[in-house]
Amino acid sequence: MKNSRRQFIKAGVLGGTLAATGLPLVGHAGEEGPCSKKPLSILILGGTGFIGPHMVREALRRGHDVTLFNRGRTNDDLFPDLETITGDRDGGLDGLVGRKWDAVIDNSGYIPRHVQDSARLLAPNVGQYLYISTVAVYADFNIVNTEDSPLASIDDESIEEVTGQTYGPLKALCEKRAEAEVPADKLCILRPTYICGPGDHTDRFTYWPVRTREGGAMLWPGSPTDAIQIIDVRDLAVFTVDSLDRHITGIYNMVNPVGSYTMGDLLADSAAISAADVEAIWVSEPFLYEQGLIGGRNLPIWHPHTGPDAASGSFSGKRALDAGLCIRPQRETARDTLTWWNTLPEERTSNLRAGLEPDQEEATLLAWVAENS
Repeated sequence: MKNSRRQFIKAGVLGGTLAATGLPLVGHAGEEGPCSKKPLSILILGGTGFIGPHMVREALRRGHDVTLFNRGRTNDDLFPDLETITGDRDGGLDGLVGRKWDAVIDNSGYIPRHVQDSARLLAPNVGQYLYISTVAVYADFNIVNTEDSPLASIDDESIEEVTGQTYGPLKALCEKRAEAEVPADKLCILRPTYICGPGDHTDRFTYWPVRTREGGAMLWPGSPTDAIQIIDVRDLAVFTVDSLDRHITGIYNMVNPVGSYTMGDLLADSAAISAADVEAIWVSEPFLYEQGLIGGRNLPIWHPHTGPDAASGSFSGKRALDAGLCIRPQRETARDTLTWWNTLPEERTSNLRAGLEPDQEEATLLAWVAENS
């Protein structure tokens, strides 16, 4: 099984959506989103992690009525004016019994049994069920994946431990369980790639502008032309609520267009928004492999352009773009992320959760320069 792409995305989920989060203090989700013609009643399973608050705010901005369902353990004071049903996806859905909503957003489903239980309970009582999945569901990251590409599978479907090896296959199985319970004319599945922007506590994207701001010699992997794909959390939120407003169904990759953004662009954006005096040193893939720096937290967002993850920056986003997905300039994402980062306490900003450690970066650069001088 190909695990590196899947494991890296998983690391962000376990370190992000499933954990307590800092709250975004800048930027408003979906400022470009249209106003809704008809107010909807929306249930959000979760709603207080990273992506959830942006979806809540976008729905409220359009005049929708939002109900939250969660365990009340993460940022439970974030939306005190909203109805919050306290419960647990693991056998604690009683608070949802007999209730009806126009739509449900399931952005906290990682275990197939949990998705099956909620979808089975809610399908008869909602007009639409929207499930947030991931591009990690695909079986092969050495091809350009469309929404119709083969999905990863898991031999033992009773496994419920989310790891680097199981994350993608379990999310693929979650999709299948939702499809088995919800009629196709009610179901929408969104598969985002790396989700970035204010509030992201995985630091996978944040590492680059934050490190660039420090200036000096800085390791950049591969080549400036290496393509990368991200989705701003606010663009994801806008399309999510658009999907409810317009009753969009089907499956959609949430990615920026293939080849539209590169590591060189990320460097230019990071340097511009911080006015940093940085010396970018581009280090080749073979050397990074030799140093054991491929995979894990070391070089977030970027993937090698050879080997099993060669097409990890080439997911097709055409279907979503045709359906109305709007991608804001990536420099705006970088700028707003850095502005948000500046609001966080020192104990948070002193320990980036992704990227090279300072000593690790220095040692790698010294070895690279010595080998190439």
